Amino acid sequence: MHLTASQIRQDLNCFGGFGQQGYGYNVSELRKEIGRILGVDKHRKTILIGAGNLGTALAVHINFEKSGCSLIGIFDSNKKIVGNPLGKLTITDIDDLEKFCRENKPEVAVLCIPKSVTKEIVDRLTELGVRSFWNFSHYDINVEHKNIIVENVHLGDSLLTLSYGVNNNLDNDK
Repeated sequence: MHLTASQIRQDLNCFGGFGQQGYGYNVSELRKEIGRILGVDKHRKTILIGAGNLGTALAVHINFEKSGCSLIGIFDSNKKIVGNPLGKLTITDIDDLEKFCRENKPEVAVLCIPKSVTKEIVDRLTELGVRSFWNFSHYDINVEHKNIIVENVHLGDSLLTLSYGVNNNLDNDK
């Protein structure tokens, strides 16, 4: 990472005192403390909206528990897949979203839906108390909803970043 030990110690000190001067850090305690800071010990109730290709891939391949979330529900509007199993859960009709949320009180929603329906879904979810979104939809949620936490994921941007890195690395090799 091209960081010095001093830089790492200074960064860790922003979160409190860890380790002992001259002795370093107890790695297992440090790992536990970093996990607490990141919130991976919370297992926040999470729902996934959109069980298409991307939603399916996330539901099957992402270890939500390792990242501080517990996937408790998967929703879609496609009647052909509603009722089908996906991982350990069953895909639920989006029409049942309000009832499910009132009963289960999710804190986080993963959005794998088209931009055109995102505003409506976010409005529904925020009315139901959801305040955190992992957003793959390309809709800017924070324009209308200021007091929520959003992590936008733009896969195309990530690919452009990779392309830029490859291009500059190859140019430097000449």
